[in-house]
Order: sequence, then C-alpha cells, then structure tokens
Amino acid sequence: MSPIEHIQKKGSYIVTGKADTASMKGMKKMTVLEVKNLQKSFGSIRAVQDISFSVEAGEVFTIIGPNGAGKTTTLEMIEGLVTPDKGEIRFGEMKWDNNRTAIKMKIGVQPQSSAMFDLLTPEENLDLFATFYDKARPTEEILKLINLTEHRKNQVSKLSGGQRQRLAIGLAMISDPDIIFLDEPTTGLDPQARRNIWDIILELKKLGKTTILTTHYMEEAEKLSDRVCIVDQGCVVILDTPSALIEQLTKEREVRLSFLDGVEAATEADVFSKNLESVSRTERDGAALKLWTDKPEDTLHDLFKFTKERNFQVEQVSIREMSLEDVFIAFTGKDWRD
Repeated sequence: MSPIEHIQKKGSYIVTGKADTASMKGMKKMTVLEVKNLQKSFGSIRAVQDISFSVEAGEVFTIIGPNGAGKTTTLEMIEGLVTPDKGEIRFGEMKWDNNRTAIKMKIGVQPQSSAMFDLLTPEENLDLFATFYDKARPTEEILKLINLTEHRKNQVSKLSGGQRQRLAIGLAMISDPDIIFLDEPTTGLDPQARRNIWDIILELKKLGKTTILTTHYMEEAEKLSDRVCIVDQGCVVILDTPSALIEQLTKEREVRLSFLDGVEAATEADVFSKNLESVSRTERDGAALKLWTDKPEDTLHDLFKFTKERNFQVEQVSIREMSLEDVFIAFTGKDWRD
C-alpha cells in the first residue's frame, strides 16, 4: 500500500495523522471558525460542492488549490459576501443569520486596491476606515505594523504595489479584529515585497490574531502556515500541517550525483545502487545519476565507499527534500502553474 493510501479518510476530506505542531502540544485549542458542508452553485456551475473545516485561535490557516477549485467562493461565503446554498458557518456561537453586526466587528477583510482612495494618504485612508467601526486600533500602531510610517503622508496613487498591499492589510486590521482574511495578498509582488508581507503575517500571529490566507505560492504556504487545506473541484482534498503533509506523502528522498569520470562511473554506480536495500529506484542520464532512498545518509555512505574503492570522482551531490508542491501535485494531479 502506498503512503497516500495509509492516510485515514475522515468525512469529505483526508486528515493525516499529525495534526498538531510541537508548539501546540499540551495546549487547549479554541475553535474560532467552523465551516460545515458548504455548497454553492452559480447556474449549472457547482463552485463549491462540499467543504468542511475548522480554524483554531491564533493559527495561520491557508487554503490552496488550482484555479477554479472554489477557494475564493469559499472565502466570500465565510466573509458574509456570498450566501451559501447549503451548509453552516459559525464564529464560535455566532452565525451570519443572527449575528451579522457582531461578526463584522470580529473579522477583518483585506480590501481590493480599488477600495482605497488614491488621492488620500495611507494615514487618511486608515483614519477614514476607522470611522466605520465603534472601536479602532490607533492609526499610528497600524502604520508601524505595516511599515508605512515613512509614507504616511504620500498619496496612495504614488505607493508601490507592495506598499499598497501592506496598506490593504492595515485596513483589514483597523478594527482590531480577531480573525483576518487575506486573499492572495502577495500576488504580483517581487520577492522582497512578498517577504515584507510575510513579516506582517508573522507579526499578526505574535499578536494572537488568527489569519485565514489564500496564496498561489507554495513556499509561502509552507513557511507561514500552521495548517494547509488543499481544495480541488469544490471539495477539501487534504488538511494538515505542512510538515505532516510532506511526511505522509513519502519518506523517500531524491539523491543526485554527477561524476567527473563520466558515463562509465555513473553506470557502475547505477548498477551498485540498484542492489542497495534502501534504494527503491534509479535514473541515469549520462554522467548524472538520480536515486530514491528512504535512508539517504546510509545510501550515501555506501555509495562513497564504492566510489572510493573504484577511485571515481564525484563532482556534485545533493539531496532534494519533498515540498508542499509535491503534496499538491500528488493529491490534485495538477501542476501548481495550471
């Protein structure tokens, strides 16, 4: 049975065995959001077929999936912007039907850039949005959190894309919400601007805020998330911590070697590797050899002993770790760029 087949099915989605991170052990969790059997259709298109999950206080919960998987529709239903055809959304004991005003005070939603006033400054935008709420976090604190203090007097129209995205997060934070929704906050940004957003998300976590995030960047999801929920065709496919998802996919690692002594050395090393119990398969391309092993250290020890005995020179060696992108492809059958 494959590693994926060992994963326990539960309800409409798959839950792997290690749902807790080390930092969560021994801590009593509090569920701040519970989604049950959400469904939504637009005409003949079933955008969301059956989505269920819960979010714990203080975590970064990330929803990922291919285009058209139902991520945005799910988020819009949770945010109260779209009414589900079926299903239930609870913020603790509160539901949109009966507690709309209270829920609006509890959540913060990152607005699209078009919602900002371009001729106003970041400071003026924050002050304006603060008037929409009974209580608001001080503008000065928000500017510091999103690192826009030096640009507080510049018109929004003159801000860079990354600065505008940071302001959007600040506007979501102005009511000092417990739960913040960020829909692809780093899309279209350069690597440095993305990492500035990452710093803000991690700072929100330090403040005890719960962040529900969607993203198109695997590295982002892997680095920021306490748990990742992969959605495809309107359903939750799998949900767990990034490390548990990767570990459950496979414990094998890909080892790559290239030989200065050319094809002959790679061929002999290939034959030798095939006889090692720890190696499941190999693949040779000229003087380069790739092999898959569940014991990379032992395998390399045996290989280097072999190459030393044969007096072969290894030019390069590397071990490729599995990533969240490998998990995504394994469970959806789609490359992330689709």
